[in-house]
Amino acid sequence: MSAAPLAGVRVVTIALNLPGPVAAARLQELGADVVTVLPPSGDPVATLVPALYEELHRGQSVRTVDMKSEAGAAEMEQILAEADVFLTSHRSGALRRLGLDADAVRARHRRICQVDITGYDGDRTDVPGHDINYQAAAGLLAPGAPPRILAADLHGAERAVSAALALLWARGADGDGGHATVALADAAHALALPNRHRMTGPRSPLGGALPHYGVYPAAEGHVAVGALEPHFAAALVAGLGLDADGDVRAQLTEALSRHDAAHWQAWGEERGIPLTALASPTA
Repeated sequence: MSAAPLAGVRVVTIALNLPGPVAAARLQELGADVVTVLPPSGDPVATLVPALYEELHRGQSVRTVDMKSEAGAAEMEQILAEADVFLTSHRSGALRRLGLDADAVRARHRRICQVDITGYDGDRTDVPGHDINYQAAAGLLAPGAPPRILAADLHGAERAVSAALALLWARGADGDGGHATVALADAAHALALPNRHRMTGPRSPLGGALPHYGVYPAAEGHVAVGALEPHFAAALVAGLGLDADGDVRAQLTEALSRHDAAHWQAWGEERGIPLTALASPTA
């Protein structure tokens, strides 16, 4: 069996909350050894959602270090001496005060690949924010409700992983490390690309213009219908005995109400038609 891609790579992370720990966990999945360094106050997620915290840190070495103290700073130096990748999510001013900004770290540890996860990039690096703010700025939110998916945080985490892998690749076996900044606002902006081109607008096939692509109520639950391509749509219409020249949306609504969503998912899989029962958000 071949070794994991990142076997032998040591990742040190001081990133808290969601994006950094998700990125570290993903690097761990790829074979890296992860050391999480927490402040004495811990990670807020450990209190807010303990099960999530446990999942993200399972199998890691977790250490508590007061990096603001002289002894803690010295301990952090020992930890960084063995690091290949260093993940942070502090604002730039806080990193400078700790002596952990990229320039300072590289001067002491030239081979480290440092990835700083920030809210914004450029001259707005120190502007505070959370996922809801980045999604709002990208046009991903609807009025009246917070986001159900922390999309900016999660996509930002994957971007941080990509940045770390790119830096490791550029470093090679004997070269110097590097630095990358991953802004969560940029991650949200990237996710909004289809929206900016109206790919999911009300007149678009992906926005509800086609009856073969949407979410319908079943006898119990709901079913997502993804028969976007003509051959899927034709198979759906034929399989349900619908009139292709009639009101397909009304016919689909009536037909799918006859059985529960699980039935329709199984029915679709048997016929190669993309139908999926909506799962609970906590499933």
